[in-house]
Amino acid sequence: MRLLKLSAAALNQTPLDWNGNRERILAAVAAARAENASILCLPELCVSGYGCEDAFFSAGLHAMALDVLDEIVPATRGMIVAIGVPIAHDGVLYNTACLAADGRILGFAAKQHLAGEGIHYEPRWFKPWPAGRKVNLRLGDQTYPLGDLLFDVGGVKIGFEICEDAWVAARPGRRLAQRGVDIILNPSASHFAFGKTRQREQFVLEGARAFSTSYVFANLLGNEAGRAIYDGSVLIASADKLLAVGPRFSYRDVVLTTATIDVDLTRMHRARTASYEVDGDAESDSRRVAIDFEFPPQSPQAAASENATWERGPNVKCEEFARAVPLALFDYLRKSRAGGFVVSLSGGADSSAVACLVAMMVEFAVAELGRDTFAAKLAHIAPLAKCQTPRAFVRALLACVYQSTRNSSATTENAARAVAEAVGAEFISWSVDALVEAYKSTVATAIGRELSWSTDDLALQNIQARTRAPGVWLLANLRGALLLATSNRSEAAVGYTTMDGDTCGGLSPIAGIDKAFLRQWLAWVETTGPADLRPIPELAAVTQQAPTAELRPAAEHQTDEADLMPYDLLDAIERAAIRDKQTPLEVFEHMRVKFPQYDREQLAAWVERFFRLWCRNQWKRERYAPCFHLDDENLDPKTWCRFPILSGGYERELADLRRAATRG
Repeated sequence: MRLLKLSAAALNQTPLDWNGNRERILAAVAAARAENASILCLPELCVSGYGCEDAFFSAGLHAMALDVLDEIVPATRGMIVAIGVPIAHDGVLYNTACLAADGRILGFAAKQHLAGEGIHYEPRWFKPWPAGRKVNLRLGDQTYPLGDLLFDVGGVKIGFEICEDAWVAARPGRRLAQRGVDIILNPSASHFAFGKTRQREQFVLEGARAFSTSYVFANLLGNEAGRAIYDGSVLIASADKLLAVGPRFSYRDVVLTTATIDVDLTRMHRARTASYEVDGDAESDSRRVAIDFEFPPQSPQAAASENATWERGPNVKCEEFARAVPLALFDYLRKSRAGGFVVSLSGGADSSAVACLVAMMVEFAVAELGRDTFAAKLAHIAPLAKCQTPRAFVRALLACVYQSTRNSSATTENAARAVAEAVGAEFISWSVDALVEAYKSTVATAIGRELSWSTDDLALQNIQARTRAPGVWLLANLRGALLLATSNRSEAAVGYTTMDGDTCGGLSPIAGIDKAFLRQWLAWVETTGPADLRPIPELAAVTQQAPTAELRPAAEHQTDEADLMPYDLLDAIERAAIRDKQTPLEVFEHMRVKFPQYDREQLAAWVERFFRLWCRNQWKRERYAPCFHLDDENLDPKTWCRFPILSGGYERELADLRRAATRG
């Protein structure tokens, strides 16, 4: 047996936070050293931060990244550490992993496949490295190898797949295996999406099995740059076994996961594999970087760590949502140095979900960090120093405001109050009715006629929503707090929201999730809730209501679904039309099969309504506050779904739909 101890660290980094990023890297190195680990894999671009965007074009950024790297490398004495860093060569920028060993840089392995879909935009800043190429990189008075490298450190061969490299068909790992690799390190910035962790486990296990190696995957953690959430997934596999699984959605800055591997065992697997082919003479490999290194003796490790219990339960998507968004809110709060949160709490599903997510943020963070560390991480919010319990922290951090008009009901006010009290938030209630009437009177006088519901329905609805914005903005400004918008993805798809009204806010935490799931999630929180937290039965006051904007007179019994269509149908149409890019007629035929309870004419009318509202309201989606990326069906035009603000509106395609619907 030749036993080695491997570590991987999930890091909560911030773009351009040079000192903070360095300190967290050094903390990970120290933690791995304390575990007697010989090899440590850190996440992708952890020195600069992954989400630097167009700041990557700055030569000053490249120079600062190298300065910080120089400050980190001496701490690697007696260890081997992979450190993600951007490297410029011949006027071109590359996404690389620096391998440092025993206090010096050995070289830079460059990423060969760039992530350029949806939320990722790497080809804008970086160039892919060609397979099989190696150059000499001059940094100051030193020269280092850069490219498609294999490192031979003390007789143990180490190679790299950097994030996207492992998600493509032509994985670099196959060529590394032919060169006799023992360990593949994968520094990643792999964004969170529902169910994605299973895909990661598959490619890590398949890489370890197919390449007869040990495989280490290290991901970023938390809300790094504003929109993407990183779950901090860390995986270590060897041959055909998953040896260690790190915890996800941690509130710590550094989370270390360690496993002991047997190099001789993976080499034996390779020797037994009939299909294994050696690619040339390893000793003459010009892309091989070799140094002497003495690995310390190790003892066999205990049983493998496993996924948390909740990850194996029946409600994984609900659990992930309850953990991903609160972690993102926590990081957004502390990195923006906002003084807390304000929510315009209507008593409906959307705003109630946002309030619950803030409360869950506090519950999870205090449970993991403890009262003192939680308060220290938010030390810029002075009132927290006096708080002793999670409930006290929630009250200090979250203000919920119910703003009534004459069209509001006691049902929604009571529901809003019940939810705020249940989660421990401050509850404030005021009426905006006098302001609404003043606006109506001012405009009516100016245009020389009275406003009425029969002639001015939409405008009268919108003025109520818009009138709620200034007061709640004022409260947020007085407290230096972050106003959270409460619109969801289903509303964004069809523009069922008032710009400068219910879209107001500096952050829109649920704009990436559909209404149908949100209602299911609230019902789950009402009766079950996330593992380790109590349910919130007071949500029954919300879940038992039909969703309504409450902007028309009560006698009209306004509901969202009457204005639009059933939410489950709306969300299905959105996926077919926007995610799957189907034409209106194709969507209609698909919906006929999926929703046979509705007649042809009604389905056709709803499909047409969706496409018309989608095209008409792209400008609204362009103006949404930043939202969190939760799945690969996001409508955010800045990160996922681009669509023209002005278009022909599918007129010809909708004509085809109408003809098909009337044929029967």
